[in-house]
Amino acid sequence: MIFENRFQGRHAVVTGGAAGLGQGIADRIAAEGGSVEVWDINADALAATKTHATRQIDVTDHAAVARAMADANPDILVCSAGITGPNTTTWDYPVDDWLAVHNLNLNAVFYCCRAAAPIMQTKGWGRIVNIASIAGKEGNPNAPAYSASKAAVIGLTKSLGKELATSGVTCNAIAPAAVRTAIFDQMTQEHIDFMQSKIPMGRFGTVAEIAAMACWLASDEASFSTGFCFDQSGGRATA
Repeated sequence: MIFENRFQGRHAVVTGGAAGLGQGIADRIAAEGGSVEVWDINADALAATKTHATRQIDVTDHAAVARAMADANPDILVCSAGITGPNTTTWDYPVDDWLAVHNLNLNAVFYCCRAAAPIMQTKGWGRIVNIASIAGKEGNPNAPAYSASKAAVIGLTKSLGKELATSGVTCNAIAPAAVRTAIFDQMTQEHIDFMQSKIPMGRFGTVAEIAAMACWLASDEASFSTGFCFDQSGGRATA
């Protein structure tokens, strides 16, 4: 269900917004009356984005993020950019891949939140939504960097939510179980099958389902929720 004009007058920045979950969230915010600036490093994907403003940016560059955030002046920030890294055991995990996963999945989220929070505090209203993962709550075998980075995103979200609690700005996270997007191309079939086997509903989530939750958290309606991680796991998470 689309809520017409729910985001009228609101401006959103969506990282990783040229594909996957980010694209679905950006499209729904726009469909509900908001303006959206999509941030992505993939020039080809950005070129295919016809309905939103776009910015090619490496969100692991903290100085570039600070400049771009000041220019964008967002009311809403959705941090969706991320990578899975290889599927292998902790003891075989390449150090360079460990650092790359944490740099995008965690450090970039920190840079974006750090730059956006003061802007939103000045306005007295803002919404930050960070895309975490059920892996950050339970830990997936053979995905140590991804699991650890998403656990850290949940911790960052809880900390920032409390820091902003009296400001009119909220910060929440979403922890989906697996959603079939292009990110599956980074995973082994064995790992994909393992993830589906853990979901009691027996299926993967959809982009539309995650976008619906993200847009609620980005709206006026979610005024009394902050510093929390909302599961969308098909019954996998029960606590």
